[in-house]
Amino acid sequence: MKRILPLSVSLLALAMAGCGEESDQLPVDGRDFDGVDYSEPAPYTGKVIDGYLRNARVWLDIDGDSQYTAGPVTVELESGNEVTLATGEPTTLSGEDGAFSLDIGGLLNDPAEAPDLDPRDYPLFAVALPGKTVEQLRHGDETITDAYMMSAPPGVTNITPLTTLVRYRRLAGAGALVDGTGSASESLTSVNLVSDYIRSGDDRAHAYARALARFMASQYPYSDLLAEANADGTERVLSPQAAYLLGLSLVQNAPGIVDLVDAAASAGDYANVNVAELELPQVPLELADPMLLDSQQVYAYPENGSLPANRSNLQVSAESQFDYSPDGRLLSVSVNGCMNPSMPELVRLINVGGRMAELGTQWLPSISLSLQSFAAYEADGVDERLTFDWEQREAYFRTTTSCQNGLADSTELEGPAEITYAWTMEDGQVAQLSAVSADETRTLSPDYTNSTADPEGEDDPYRSPLFHGYRLQVNGDESVVVALTDEASECALEEGVEAAGHVVSAVQPYTYTAATAPDGFDALSLELDTRDDLFRLLRFTFADPANAGFDHVDSDGGFDWIMYYPQEGAAGYVAEQPNLIADAYLTDVRTSASCGREFEDEPSSVFGRVAYQYQRLSEYLTGQVE
Repeated sequence: MKRILPLSVSLLALAMAGCGEESDQLPVDGRDFDGVDYSEPAPYTGKVIDGYLRNARVWLDIDGDSQYTAGPVTVELESGNEVTLATGEPTTLSGEDGAFSLDIGGLLNDPAEAPDLDPRDYPLFAVALPGKTVEQLRHGDETITDAYMMSAPPGVTNITPLTTLVRYRRLAGAGALVDGTGSASESLTSVNLVSDYIRSGDDRAHAYARALARFMASQYPYSDLLAEANADGTERVLSPQAAYLLGLSLVQNAPGIVDLVDAAASAGDYANVNVAELELPQVPLELADPMLLDSQQVYAYPENGSLPANRSNLQVSAESQFDYSPDGRLLSVSVNGCMNPSMPELVRLINVGGRMAELGTQWLPSISLSLQSFAAYEADGVDERLTFDWEQREAYFRTTTSCQNGLADSTELEGPAEITYAWTMEDGQVAQLSAVSADETRTLSPDYTNSTADPEGEDDPYRSPLFHGYRLQVNGDESVVVALTDEASECALEEGVEAAGHVVSAVQPYTYTAATAPDGFDALSLELDTRDDLFRLLRFTFADPANAGFDHVDSDGGFDWIMYYPQEGAAGYVAEQPNLIADAYLTDVRTSASCGREFEDEPSSVFGRVAYQYQRLSEYLTGQVE
């Protein structure tokens, strides 16, 4: 584990001043040491404050995982040397007035082997324990009922909700707090964010801290565990990613919380703000920090003017950007160019409440082959957008292009939607999905008989049914019927293919019935790779008369989507989410081939390609911080 880079006292002061211009005046800023190095293992002292907190668990986070770690702890120094702390990270319980004293004797090393570790190089953490930690208030002591965790930047020894905000703003790379006259950011810069605000009598800072503490408690997921009789705060309950997401949520929501406090402080009376009555934001978090689909690049513009074409001769014709809420729920898809929303894929997404990671394989590909997509892509800006209103069970598609047949394009993505999607639920699944535009109503009724789902993944939050049947009606007339006629079946593998990157290890029969479908669609098969912990859809066949009808497209109306995935150990492979598509290709329909074979290499002649990019939820949310 890497040691956090040392930060000298002078540099720390400059960093504090530069991070949103937070004030750090002495003598109550939490750094009660001078600028000289420690020569004796004097205790490292400070305070835990919401009000002053007694019996809060405090530790020095040497290994950077945001949890207390018992010994032995091995630390890698900048020199490359390693030192081992036999007794683990220094820890204690806070006492009267929130004071704590950490024994840092374990940070001393043999000078011939390595320098001593400086506690000022590492952040402090504290957790309030329900039923055990006591908050000292003006009207008397109160026992904490809900757990929450706080931290402080390296070198700061007051641990408060405000120092927690400072630390995570810095980790998130947030800019200056000053944001304009009267803003929450300006309110925060008016207080000392690293001080003992109780000692200095700063009622405003204390009011902000109390509100932030209440918000942190609303998000901390392990209050019940820490309330158990034998719990003492040394339990390892949060991953480093989860701890970061909690801190990041504080950064994102702090301005709104500060505004609420300011509004409640009648005539500047912050001492009497009743924090318990504030309607703080309720923000669900996905603390597992899944990998989420971030963007897609669509290659469907042929240099030679016709499709199919050699994949190396295709140019980007659209790019999609996916936006999420803090709990990993998809909020919108914005496209530079044109998209072709898939109603069956929308059903999959709705069935998991919009939480993309629970799909396992995220967002099966769709594409528009219209040449207008490339024309729109060449111009800057978003051309089409699909937004979700999960509470109202509706989604809205807006476009400024002429790609979509029958939809009137406009110059802005405002006003009424060109298509409104609405759905009804039954037994936790979509019963019906409608898509209503000016001239057409499409109604899709899912058929979950023999749905394609991993039998080994029932308890895995990153898996859900991958493919299902449906009946599609257009203006009341039946248009398409897809039926899975049996469950997926494993097949014997051909000799020597077990170690191949992609293998057709299972197939599942289905039919695709439509007036526009070519011959032979009554006996189709999904091709799957189900070896070991995999559950990957490699190929499915469908009819698409709209895309086949363009003058530059040479197709009888039938297409295959074939998909490729990162291999174990390769860039882009995610061990806990191994079924994330890397690339998908739209091709002609392939004649039947043997089950158990090694899947073919990426095709050369294609109608289009969709390239997938992913990022962690924490990375996405960090990018949303100003």
